[in-house]
Amino acid sequence: MSEQNFDIVVLGGGSGGYAAALRASELGFTVGLIEKDKVGGTCLHRGCIPTKALLHAAEVADVSRDSAKYGINATFEGVDVAGVTSYREGIVAKKYKGLVGLVKARGITTIEGAGRLISPTTVQVGEDTIVGKHVILATGSYSRSLPGLEIGGRVITSEQALELDFVPKKVVVLGGGVIGVEFASVWKSFGADVTIVEALPHLVPNEDESISKSLERAFRRRGIDFRLGVRFAGVTQNEDGVIVSLENGDTVDAELLLVAVGRGPSTANLGYEEVGITMDRGFVITNERLATNVPGVYAVGDIVPGLQLAHRGFQQGIFVAEEIAGLNPVVIADINIPKVTYCDPEVASVGLSEAKAVEQYGAESITTYDYSLAGNGKSEIIGTSGSVKVVRVNDGPVVGVHMIGARVGELIGEAQLIVNWEAYPEDIAPLIHAHPTQNESLGEAFLYLAGRPLHTL
Repeated sequence: MSEQNFDIVVLGGGSGGYAAALRASELGFTVGLIEKDKVGGTCLHRGCIPTKALLHAAEVADVSRDSAKYGINATFEGVDVAGVTSYREGIVAKKYKGLVGLVKARGITTIEGAGRLISPTTVQVGEDTIVGKHVILATGSYSRSLPGLEIGGRVITSEQALELDFVPKKVVVLGGGVIGVEFASVWKSFGADVTIVEALPHLVPNEDESISKSLERAFRRRGIDFRLGVRFAGVTQNEDGVIVSLENGDTVDAELLLVAVGRGPSTANLGYEEVGITMDRGFVITNERLATNVPGVYAVGDIVPGLQLAHRGFQQGIFVAEEIAGLNPVVIADINIPKVTYCDPEVASVGLSEAKAVEQYGAESITTYDYSLAGNGKSEIIGTSGSVKVVRVNDGPVVGVHMIGARVGELIGEAQLIVNWEAYPEDIAPLIHAHPTQNESLGEAFLYLAGRPLHTL
């Protein structure tokens, strides 16, 4: 049994945890980073990175099928799942190696093993005690299910979906949020029949309603089936597949059921309650500066109520390290953190939806403009339709940007700067966007709202 002492102990080496550790070491703190699996967490090993690799492979499959329309002679001969897996695993391995090297280069001590909080300053890892003047909880999340819906056999989560060594012929996806529509998109591109079941009235229900409706139209064109506003009732499975029952009496047969109903906080049996930390349904409750009710203990990432996004975890990890250092970092509200859904077409947004802006400012105080990508040269070249919707306060700043179309996730950087810096369309109108780029669609929308449209009427 040994004791190790640090300025800061971080429990969990995923996006929030390792970002906190890197920034803290930069600021001169000694850091102990505890991780039971691999540094990088869900995002790197089982989430963002491997799923985006799958989505890129899916895009290549679609382009291969459609190559004739670009004047290129190519044939699509099918999906080599082993090849896709090798490509995906290669990317993850390379990113993991780079991250491990970076953590080591910064002088951070990585402690392998499952940690449990036993006091406001101490984490137990096996026989060892790791002591810190400050403790940052960053234990992440897991794939949730519904009450009574057991995972097993042909009922799988996203983690098992990543590991499949075949392309299913027919899949039911339970949940039309980010994870559900991304896997639906991949499987459709790979040749599967897909049905999404979503209890809420729209796909990607956290997005602006106009964007959700656009995605539904796009999925319909792609032949992806979906049942909206209907609840899951149950599933039976046999040697051949699953039979999914819905509350309206319908049934859907498939080879697999993917359960994509969101992620829950990984906080059970980690000692948080025993140390006196305020919890709510498994989430760690913090103030806006990410401090728990126990002095010296902070929490970041998916265990803190709000958006479950890797980059929110990064931001919060950096924030807490700077908070401990007395730098008084700026609080970024969840609503102003960019969101991207990487299905085909992509969805990207930041700030208030039209409905939320009306709620906050009143209908007479806001103006929206929806610019169609049909008018954008680069979008025409890459063969995408879609739109860029901007929400502004009259005589005031841009408060929301909502986009749908291939590759629009790459435009979210400019959009988040505009929303977070509270820029007026009139401020942006004189700035030139390179031609031909999809960025011009943002420029056109701001020109319109500034009362000086160029390519629009």
